[in-house]
Amino acid sequence: MKTLTATTLAALALAASLASHTVCAQTLADPTRPPAALGARVDAPGAAGDGLPRLQSILIARAGGRQVAVIDGETVRLGDNFKGARVARMTQTEVELVRGRERQVLRLDPPPSAEAGGVTTAN
Repeated sequence: MKTLTATTLAALALAASLASHTVCAQTLADPTRPPAALGARVDAPGAAGDGLPRLQSILIARAGGRQVAVIDGETVRLGDNFKGARVARMTQTEVELVRGRERQVLRLDPPPSAEAGGVTTAN
């Protein structure tokens, strides 16, 4: 009986102790999210931009041939449409958009460097 009473009192003390502390969840940063400065739009209001689409990243998988790019924050795959243009070609540094007879080549800006790991090639 003494053991049951001691266990009950210990459980109540623990519950009271936990109730008196404020528990705050810590928000975690997304490790895959690019820095805010990298995502800043060149053609944003007040910026000196030319209004052209901005190529932000390219992912080309070695296995399976998956090709994905991010243009103006929108993820597109080879063959997809982006604002009325078809994504016709992707390399490690550029994406070609085709709109009828018009072709537009978007290049990574700044060009990726080997040290910075700008272009990711997945296995």
